[in-house]
Amino acid sequence: MADAQSSIAELDAEIADVKENLRDLVEQAAAYSGAADDELVSQRIADQEALLDRLTKQRDELGQKIG
Repeated sequence: MADAQSSIAELDAEIADVKENLRDLVEQAAAYSGAADDELVSQRIADQEALLDRLTKQRDELGQKIG
C-alpha cells in the first residue's frame, strides 16, 4: 500500500507540472501571433492535455486500489 501511495504522490507531482506547463502554453499562445506559432502552441497544448488525462486516470486507478 505504501508503494501505491508513493506512486499517487509522484503522479500528483507530475499532474501539477503538466498543469503548470498548460498555463505557460496558454500564456504563450496569447502572446504569439501567426499561423505557424499558433499551430505549434496548439499542438503542445493538446499534447499536454492528453498527458494530463492519462496521468489523472492512472492516479484515479491507483486510488481505487488502495481506497
